[in-house]
Amino acid sequence: MPYQPNAAFAGLFRAFTSDPQSIGAHLTGQMTRQDADAPLLVSTGSDIVLFPGAGRAPAIESFRKSTRGFIELTAVSHLPLAVAYLARMRELSPEDDSWQSDAARLRGHAQETRAANSLALWRDHVAVASFAGHEQKIADLVDYTCGVTIDLLERIGKDHSLLNFARLNDEYFAAPPTDAFPVSMNDVMFATFGLAFLDIVYRIGNWLRAQALDWSRLMVLVSGRSGRPTAGATWATNNMCYLVWCASNRTLLPERVFVAPHAPSFSVAELPDAAGLAELERSYRALWLNTRASIDVARALFPEQRPYRFDPAPADGMPPIRSVDDREATTARLRRIMEDPNQLLSNCVADYIVDQLHSNGNQPQQVEIPGFTNVRYPHAERS
Repeated sequence: MPYQPNAAFAGLFRAFTSDPQSIGAHLTGQMTRQDADAPLLVSTGSDIVLFPGAGRAPAIESFRKSTRGFIELTAVSHLPLAVAYLARMRELSPEDDSWQSDAARLRGHAQETRAANSLALWRDHVAVASFAGHEQKIADLVDYTCGVTIDLLERIGKDHSLLNFARLNDEYFAAPPTDAFPVSMNDVMFATFGLAFLDIVYRIGNWLRAQALDWSRLMVLVSGRSGRPTAGATWATNNMCYLVWCASNRTLLPERVFVAPHAPSFSVAELPDAAGLAELERSYRALWLNTRASIDVARALFPEQRPYRFDPAPADGMPPIRSVDDREATTARLRRIMEDPNQLLSNCVADYIVDQLHSNGNQPQQVEIPGFTNVRYPHAERS
């Protein structure tokens, strides 16, 4: 028979926190009633919701897959990476030609994307405020990336030896600029990541400031999975923490931001009804306040000990970008976010874009993006 703890000891254990009628649960209930009107901000992997408190209706904003331009730019970011994955497939199994069908499909998608790309698409359909004035250059970037990749895939189809990392690095990813190939794919990947995140920072930052929040009372919870399953579990690896903190003009106390990767999540695409949202709010408030209870008790319980002070640090030691031409730093960041499973992929640009937007007075057209601001893409004739 499996071991069972002594009933008396088990009862004592549950009396503290692991029972709905425990002391911990009752303390959390008291805190919930006391702070019922405090604003609560919850961010998931793709959406952000503000529960104003006192039973008022929540406000919700999306910042990822359901937002304008995100899929379009991310698709272009992924195009060079897809070529790298094909090279790895061939490297692992040189005698297996199954990669060729994937390469053919990728080429077909790139051709369709190139045909769909235009100035009108970016100016009139995507129509993102942070891209205003840059639509033609973005169309040129997309046309160029698709064009050189289609050409590469066609050549690889005729000469399989081209699909190896030494050749790809020399002629595609880190190729020196020439008239025929003026921008490397490493630059393209950083530029498209930067453009996509620029829109997120600009729009979410403006949305947060428009809520007229009491930052001193705001409770912030970064909830559920963000990106790949191993990533974004700390302040330093979850860029939403840094974004919200900077949107508050750094007045929000960092200790009021909790990252809860195993907490329940939600999606704008599958929102519950009003009753379900109210239940979500109750769960989130209880989680935040239950976590906060330990902090408040510790400060009263150990007054003679040095208090813990959290020092926010973005991007977990990402190499600093010292200028718009600092390709050493941008490629180092690309490697870091792919090699470090703790990192969100967007962390290669996140802190840089947040700081750039802040230092340029929240004017996205003034933000300098390596691989975009400092280069010229060949003009796309279809645009």
